[in-house]
Amino acid sequence: MSAPVTVGVSLKTYFGNTQAREWLTTIADRVAVHPAVTEGSVHLFVIPTYLQIGDALTAFAGTRVIVGAQDVSQFAPGSYTGEVTAAELAEIGVGVAEIGHAERRRLLGDTDDVIAAKTATALAQGITPVLCIGETDEAMDAAATSVAQLHDALDGAPAGPVIVAYEPVWAIGAPAPAPADHITPVTTALRAALDELPGRDGSVVIYGGSAGPGLLTRLGDTVDGLFLGRFAHDPDNLIAVLDEASALATRKSGA
Repeated sequence: MSAPVTVGVSLKTYFGNTQAREWLTTIADRVAVHPAVTEGSVHLFVIPTYLQIGDALTAFAGTRVIVGAQDVSQFAPGSYTGEVTAAELAEIGVGVAEIGHAERRRLLGDTDDVIAAKTATALAQGITPVLCIGETDEAMDAAATSVAQLHDALDGAPAGPVIVAYEPVWAIGAPAPAPADHITPVTTALRAALDELPGRDGSVVIYGGSAGPGLLTRLGDTVDGLFLGRFAHDPDNLIAVLDEASALATRKSGA
């Protein structure tokens, strides 16, 4: 079997519930017959809004697709009105949780300490964090900044794999992703940092930030996959990326 490549999609809050159900159903039907997903050589996760998680779990029931949450509470169950805990998410079958996205850092005040707490509580419940990491300015030392964010997020966290999504903030929502020669040194540094950390076996480094079809082919095995946003609203784009991921998985396995 080919070596796994990871592809993720976050829907943010672009879709209402009806539109989300239609998208989820369409994607579920198409990935159900996609060999790379059904055989496990490509790992796919989909992150809808909280209210759409139930529909996602229904749509992807019986498949290998992992359903995620766009955030998770830093707190254990208790008197925290409005929060959604890792324990509750794990109970219903959520497998991954997006943590530390640039929008939450900038708009909602998620500090390094909050991100570390959310990472720890997710791992404690068996949920894999999708750690969003990246520099705010193109002129910054991207590798050093990203590795420092990774260490901050995992400081004191329980053992377990993580999905590190390198997303340079200046590339999020841009017309095009960051250049390949910018991405590669950062993903290489993040991989090296993960390899040095105990208890992180099975972790992967993927790229997000205006990612779409064609990018994975250019990046090759310098990344373990992609994290998609608005380009995945068109199901054909997502399938195209899954096809590219399948080809990369085959190359990585030496087949």
